[in-house]
Amino acid sequence: MTARLLTLAAFAGCIVAANAATASLGVVAWFGVAATAGTWLAGLSFVARDWMHETGGPKWVALALAVGAALSALMSPTLALASAVAFTLSETADWAVYAPLRRRGKVRAALASNVVGSVVDSAAFLLLAGFPLALLGTQILVKVSASTVVVMGVRLAVLRQPVLAAGGGRHA
Repeated sequence: MTARLLTLAAFAGCIVAANAATASLGVVAWFGVAATAGTWLAGLSFVARDWMHETGGPKWVALALAVGAALSALMSPTLALASAVAFTLSETADWAVYAPLRRRGKVRAALASNVVGSVVDSAAFLLLAGFPLALLGTQILVKVSASTVVVMGVRLAVLRQPVLAAGGGRHA
């Protein structure tokens, strides 16, 4: 239960942080790449969403989306609505890719589903929030890059963990 609540807080927190950044900063350019400010955080939310699926399943993902949208609405109701619809659409696309692939490996599933989710989320959000569609390519690039860095970073961290021998067997 604790893992579910922590993951819910992380996912909802990513949503709120991305919306707060976009509401206060709008479009920003970092390293010559222009995107809505929250895009730099939204890629992380896709990784949190995949982890929410692992720890709680689709109902917990929906709960985290609702919490994130409700808190975001306190800052900007219009932006929160655009974000909620975009996240819901991208969640549906993400899950359609993630669920069947996760049996073949969670890293593969996360990377593939995050690409699909990034495309759907970016297009829907830009259209609904009133930002120019000219940002679409960079929105997708930033989200995919951010989520890939996090997924691969976690993967490397897990691989570097020592394996401890557990009792039994003739070598114990």
